[in-house]
Amino acid sequence: MATGKDRQKQLAREHYERQMQRRLEREQKAKRTAIIGSTVGVVVVVGGIVAAIAFMSGGDTPTDAAASPTAAPQDTASAAATTGPKPYDAAAGTCDYAADTTGGKVKDVGLPPKKVKTEPAKKTMTFATNRGDIVVELDNAKAPCTTNSLEHLAKKNYYDGSKCHRLGSEQFPMLQCGDPFAKADGKSQDGSGGPGYVMAEENLEGATYKRGVMAMAKTQAPGTTGSQFFLVFGDIALPPQYTPVGTITKGLDILDKVSKAGVVADAGDGTGAPKQSVEIKDVTFAGKS
Repeated sequence: MATGKDRQKQLAREHYERQMQRRLEREQKAKRTAIIGSTVGVVVVVGGIVAAIAFMSGGDTPTDAAASPTAAPQDTASAAATTGPKPYDAAAGTCDYAADTTGGKVKDVGLPPKKVKTEPAKKTMTFATNRGDIVVELDNAKAPCTTNSLEHLAKKNYYDGSKCHRLGSEQFPMLQCGDPFAKADGKSQDGSGGPGYVMAEENLEGATYKRGVMAMAKTQAPGTTGSQFFLVFGDIALPPQYTPVGTITKGLDILDKVSKAGVVADAGDGTGAPKQSVEIKDVTFAGKS
């Protein structure tokens, strides 16, 4: 028969195990959140997210690793430049694109034009993938510099042939893409590729990352948005630090199917390269620039 002392030991052991489990869950949550960025940092965002966003350091390390249930989508390749880029100048109608000095792998297609127009207010961006078309309505009025950059990259065929390298779970429902060098094989250090320039974040006031949102990955530092982005197919509790650039109007069913197939290997934060690879064949914009 168990004695009172045995019972106390058992309770103490169970308490300790619960503490360790909660600690492990907190660490995994923080790691996932840091994902939305680029792999250069870790994969901070969506960056480091977002490094397991943003994410995405070097590919996946989100800005605030501890705020999200998972590592935010990070764009590790896009870590902060020495002098951060300035936000959109409404009076002059210009954007600032600064050199990315972090040393990530660069696919150089030049800088986007500085002069931009906020009309039309919406632009349609279509990703032709091996799984079907994913169509996004971009908010050009609220994120003109980001939209301008995406259109520039599309015209230069920057995304053509690239693979989406990071898939989150039900707790972190997003697919991160935009690294032109990503192999998405579960072995490579994906997430560190970028265009060689960074820009300021936009449209952050009241930003939320609900199902259907397309947002940009970045590192933990402000002004580190590059070419990587994340497509949200659930609801993610990320801090408003990743540019929400548009809304997915077609293709959420594709993301759902890719999500159900799972990942090649869990990176330790609940994310990994998708088993059902998603390759971007071509990117087009509707209408005139």
